[in-house]
Amino acid sequence: MADSKTDKARKAAGSIGLVTPVSGPAAPQAPRADEEWQLPHGSARVYYGQGQQGVVRPVVLADGFNLGPTDFDWLWDGLENGRYPFISQLRARGRTLILVGFEERSESILRNADTMTAAIMQTIAEQLDDTRLLVGGFSMGGIVARYALAKMETQRMDHRTAVYLSFDSPHRGAWVPIGLQAFAHYLAQVDDTYLRQISSPASQQMLWRYLDGVDGTPQESPLRAEFKEKLQRVGGWPQIPMLLGVSSGRGDGVGNGVRAGEKTLSCAGPLFDGTYFLAQPQGDPAEVAVLNGVLGGPHTITTGGFPELDGAPGGKLESFGLLGDTLAAFGERVDMPHRSVCFVPSVSAVAIRDLGEQKDLYVNIDKLPPEESELNDYLLSSDNDPHAIMTPEIGEWVLDRLPD
Repeated sequence: MADSKTDKARKAAGSIGLVTPVSGPAAPQAPRADEEWQLPHGSARVYYGQGQQGVVRPVVLADGFNLGPTDFDWLWDGLENGRYPFISQLRARGRTLILVGFEERSESILRNADTMTAAIMQTIAEQLDDTRLLVGGFSMGGIVARYALAKMETQRMDHRTAVYLSFDSPHRGAWVPIGLQAFAHYLAQVDDTYLRQISSPASQQMLWRYLDGVDGTPQESPLRAEFKEKLQRVGGWPQIPMLLGVSSGRGDGVGNGVRAGEKTLSCAGPLFDGTYFLAQPQGDPAEVAVLNGVLGGPHTITTGGFPELDGAPGGKLESFGLLGDTLAAFGERVDMPHRSVCFVPSVSAVAIRDLGEQKDLYVNIDKLPPEESELNDYLLSSDNDPHAIMTPEIGEWVLDRLPD
């Protein structure tokens, strides 16, 4: 018997990924690590530098956000086999790479910071030379490393870190369109996989604004407010290392081409006929989605007083592409004028402005005094690239700033 529409909707809902497809193709297997460390709530893979027989001149980098445990094959593949072979270039310089992963990437940043602290301490214990460390991470991993280092300093623990580095990390917040957050709650009637990603502790801690229900009001999550308070209690940032950050977005204030109010994705049935999403416009109220179909509706989703976040300069995520591809695979007729929208605005990745005002979100960072940033130095990308992608300009910039 053919699946009912509700059954198809349930299966589709259980397959939607926020950052990557839930059941996408597996990455090629990474080379065997020289060491594997078991850590509290996580683990690490250790790759010695070229010509080395132990941990020498270490670079310690944490994985980013997703649902479930770290996929080290996927992490390696993105760093080595994309636009720039970062791992090979790093190891060719005699550097040991330590990739830190988590049992549950969507768990609290505070919990995963304990994993990072343990990784730093084990690195120090096993290191054969006296070169100070570079410690950082990708996306959420950069926030995890920031908190871990700052907390270690308040506890007078010697982290021996000379350079802190974040790769497109949301220092001032990340953005997932409110319409998509509402759709996650809508789908939770039949399967909560998508909602578990968006409402997970780490997600709520990073999102600039969070929606707690289809009929809710988007606002700062209490989990984010609590995390920001705890971060400030440990000084906000580590004080000892040089603070570096890179953004996957542009620095000249030019957005990604997604115009406010344009349709980003629309559905024509058989499951979600009448459902559509609009790129975040200004205005109060501003319509951002209508949810309709086999699960009920229509529900009109609005925001109030937001800037044009979907089109902002910054690292992009295939927020609508991932959803649309999954719905299409289950028979939905979809139109996707815009697969990708801004995920980590440039101003957030380089900690220079907040996200709430249009003039700040689209500011020409290149013309601002560098001292406005909370970082000591930063790099903006030449284009609004996919979030946290490793490019030649980012890779070479980082390699030029490794600790001596």
